[in-house]
Amino acid sequence: MNRKCAVILAGGEGKRMKSDIPKPMNKVLDKPMLRWVIDSVKAAGIDDICVVTGYKTEITEAYLNELPFEVSHVLQSERLGTGHAVMMAKDFLKKSGGDVVILCGDAPFMDTATIADAYNAHDESGASATVISAMLDDPTGYGRIVRNADGTLKSIVEQKEADEETLAIKEVNSGGYWFDTVDLLSVLDDIKANNSAKEYYLPDALYLLLQNGRKVGAFTAASPDTVLGANDPAQLEELNNIARAKGYQ
Repeated sequence: MNRKCAVILAGGEGKRMKSDIPKPMNKVLDKPMLRWVIDSVKAAGIDDICVVTGYKTEITEAYLNELPFEVSHVLQSERLGTGHAVMMAKDFLKKSGGDVVILCGDAPFMDTATIADAYNAHDESGASATVISAMLDDPTGYGRIVRNADGTLKSIVEQKEADEETLAIKEVNSGGYWFDTVDLLSVLDDIKANNSAKEYYLPDALYLLLQNGRKVGAFTAASPDTVLGANDPAQLEELNNIARAKGYQ
């Protein structure tokens, strides 16, 4: 069995949340969103976990240090995008090897089955990377998944860059990915901040792998809820409502 590890991105501030804690530490059913993700990862049989902290890192670190199991953490002192966050975990990745799932710490419904099934698809296809996607009735605001005829990933097109045909696509990027760790490390330092935000974006690693002739796949989650997060108190309350309706504990 291949060795598996996880990197969870949890450095966001979430200015619109109107709370004085890191965004992933806001709670759904009295449990931080970050803990939902950690629990799903562990239930998928992945114990080697690294959380990338940022805003008010001391709050997240204190929480992680009190968990009844070990979770390592690294600090992203400057929040320069998702690719930059993963760069902070480079030593962890080099040590772990195998395959890594990279997830957002503020997407509480990224469930165990999705993580495990996406890995199986990733492993069986021999892909260097596999993006976890979801089908949404209203995909507005999300990056669209554009596939080749054989089902492999062609590109991820952000909303603001999409033409009319691409905007009609309902399959979107969840922000979760499986990577062959060695292949990810081979392109990680080549990600450039050549965008208006001057940030390093993790999806650029997919493009670099494709340019290198590597295979990149996309796995569609069974539930659209896997992409859900919260950017403000109203959206957080909606996550709580969904969790209660689904009978989560």
